[in-house]
Amino acid sequence: MTAPDTRPARRRYLILVGLRWLPTGLLIPVTVLLALSRGLSLTEIGLVFSIQGLVVLVLELPTGGLSDALGRRPVLILASVVSLLALGVLYAADSVATFAVATFLTGIFRALDSGPLEAWYVDATLAVDPNAEIEKGLSAGSAMLSVAIAVGALASGALVALDPVETVPTLALPILVALALGVVNLVAIVALMREVRPARGVGAIVDSVRSVPKVVGDGIGLLRASNVLLALVAVELFWGFAMVAFETLFPIRLSENLGEADQAAAIMGPVSSIAWFAAAAGAAGVVLLSDRIGVALSAAGLRIVQGATVVAMGVVAGPIGVVIAYLACYVTHGASNPMHTTLLHREVDGAHRTTVLSMNSMVAQPAGALGAILLAALADGTSLSTAMVVGGIVCSLAAPLYIPAWRAERARNAALGTSLASA
Repeated sequence: MTAPDTRPARRRYLILVGLRWLPTGLLIPVTVLLALSRGLSLTEIGLVFSIQGLVVLVLELPTGGLSDALGRRPVLILASVVSLLALGVLYAADSVATFAVATFLTGIFRALDSGPLEAWYVDATLAVDPNAEIEKGLSAGSAMLSVAIAVGALASGALVALDPVETVPTLALPILVALALGVVNLVAIVALMREVRPARGVGAIVDSVRSVPKVVGDGIGLLRASNVLLALVAVELFWGFAMVAFETLFPIRLSENLGEADQAAAIMGPVSSIAWFAAAAGAAGVVLLSDRIGVALSAAGLRIVQGATVVAMGVVAGPIGVVIAYLACYVTHGASNPMHTTLLHREVDGAHRTTVLSMNSMVAQPAGALGAILLAALADGTSLSTAMVVGGIVCSLAAPLYIPAWRAERARNAALGTSLASA
């Protein structure tokens, strides 16, 4: 008997992941600098970019429910259209108000975009083979995401350095290229995503939108009913808090070791690109670990190791040691994400898949905000090293929350072994 072929869905998924995140890589190095060059102060930039987090926090669950009710493909198409609008406004923005509009639209895009593509891939794969090892596809997707961001960041730096189009402002050129790639991404979604759902007229679409609150309520009910899901989502509280240490505090720690902020800024570009390539390597290679010890134990171990790398960033001396610890952190960062999401997907069916992913993503938002406030205050009150050590410890404290998933994985493997023996 021919084994089910899940490769077509995986290929389409990887193409769409790459096209989705390549524009993000182009934006990362220039967005803040563009705002500064157009007259915004650092305080204004902080306020403007906080809008995105607030919008995502408010819309994360409703948009996840919309994806589960209406379909992954139409929501992802809508997300791409909103992204194009956001990039268009960002390209032309020249005031606090217009940058705020661009950030507001980006928040809507991020909320709509959070989960549908991954949920579509898992649904499409399990429809072909209910016993498929989705962690391998998710690991490949995480690797593709990291590579796309790294390549985009490198391309952005090259565009700024070469400045090949005289009629376009230097810092705005990567945004214009991201806008063009966004159109390509939209066309690819329309062409490559295949979703089997009943034919829908206008009335059916309205009914789907009306059913969003119920879908969201059912998703929250799943958390109440499953200690495995509840523990997995709680991991994001620790991770969101700790992420501030290696994303926000690292450049300051590097500057502290180098003694010059300008030198640290110059080094951050290539270091960030290498870090994302390191994350891609971690995501691609983690299946070798999970095949040996299981997904849950891999996820737990990686949280401990990632916490240790953050602690190392806080205690090692010299810029080389700090950078090595940072790169090691991103290896574990890339490796742990597909393990975590695999465990989530195992505990939820297709009807609520995006809602649960959205809840998982949503809880990291307030945790990150709390981490930014508390760790910054701790750094001011004691030292930057102390704040990073605390962030690393908090990251590692999430590991025991994988115990319920580990028990569920053992039971699942035992049941599968019994089923295969009977067959």
